[in-house]
Amino acid sequence: MSADQRTAQLDAPLSETTRTVTLVSWKSAGVLLAVTALYALLLLAVPHSGDTRFLLSQRGDFFQIPVIVLPAAPLAWACGAVMLAATAFVVLRTARGSRTPLWVVAVFAFAGLTGFLAWAGAGSPRDLSVVGLLGGAVLWSVPFVYGALGGVIGERAGVVNIAIEAQLLGAAFTAGIVSSVTDSALLGLAAAVLAGALVSLVLGLFAITYHVNQVIVGVVLNVLVVGLTSFLYSQVLQDDAATLNSTTRFSSIPIPVLSDIPVLGPVLFDQPLLIYLMFLAVPAVWYALNRTRWGLRLRAVGEHPKAADTVGIDVVRTRYNAVLVAGAVAGLGGAFYTTVYLSQFGENMTGGAGYIALAAVIFGKWDPVRAAFAGLLFGFASNLQNVLSVVGSPVPSQFMLMVPYVVTLLAVAGLVGRSRPPAASGEPYIKG
Repeated sequence: MSADQRTAQLDAPLSETTRTVTLVSWKSAGVLLAVTALYALLLLAVPHSGDTRFLLSQRGDFFQIPVIVLPAAPLAWACGAVMLAATAFVVLRTARGSRTPLWVVAVFAFAGLTGFLAWAGAGSPRDLSVVGLLGGAVLWSVPFVYGALGGVIGERAGVVNIAIEAQLLGAAFTAGIVSSVTDSALLGLAAAVLAGALVSLVLGLFAITYHVNQVIVGVVLNVLVVGLTSFLYSQVLQDDAATLNSTTRFSSIPIPVLSDIPVLGPVLFDQPLLIYLMFLAVPAVWYALNRTRWGLRLRAVGEHPKAADTVGIDVVRTRYNAVLVAGAVAGLGGAFYTTVYLSQFGENMTGGAGYIALAAVIFGKWDPVRAAFAGLLFGFASNLQNVLSVVGSPVPSQFMLMVPYVVTLLAVAGLVGRSRPPAASGEPYIKG
């Protein structure tokens, strides 16, 4: 090749010398196909006849929406047809090298849920309350969303926050005691924030300062807090439950006019203070991470700590700040258990919510808004068993207890698609 030819090749437009390669995974198509097959098998193996009654209104709404009565079997099979069409669409796009659109997954999920509810509520004289289903989903998602926000903050700074479970449980325990002693839910909430930050401080001490493996530290903290709270519960709280374990809870605060809107009003505008704070926390965390100097430095430390150190960013201090904020946010989720959900602390009452929150972080691709929506999804799955038990569904309760964890596995394994965590996540930084 002559010198002129080499020069011409170097001077060629970038679009002529580069190619964009899109990597497409068959995981989404495989998961949708498996779920569709299981759905069809359920309808064939356990057929239900009769009508399903969907209730969309509550007393006090601006106007009443009549109860919608639909034949269960035709509706369930129609939804199955929609799921099959969506699956075929995803298979074709994947075969052509295109990614799965999010709206297709949303249509698939909506059709599957509607069909399953129609099947489960068939022949029941009781109404299946859509408001109760959505409102309970928002309520149950509180620890998942707060925990996921804390996980996102920590990991964007390069610290894997496996200890979300410990932060939730420790905060629930602390909020329960403080709220019981002071007769104030607000003070209990503040104590929960401090407790979550304290657990995070221990995590930071070992993971950031002493460079201990972050996953191991998180697991140890989870086990430690479970054992500590169980010991104190049996030795202290049970002996004087009336004084130390009888919490004051937040009551619902209906927003005038908005709370009377059918369906959405009770779900979004008739909730306790902690849930309103959750609605504000999600955009606040997104703004702090993406539109502030603090967030820019935090993300720089999580992606390339050595380069951040070179330009004068204190990596250790930034990571400590992120970890403490993450623990405080997760502590708000722990306060839910003893200042909103129940009037007392129960042994190991979080029940693995921290691990589901960690899955929401991965499902949300380390983005606070997406992680919050993932938390809502898992909260919906957790509340589903309560709604079906009200209508007298024949679905075994043991199966319904599995639903949140099955949804978590399906979401992370098949529907998350390709995602990349922060480059320095889980990596200790040793200056020099």
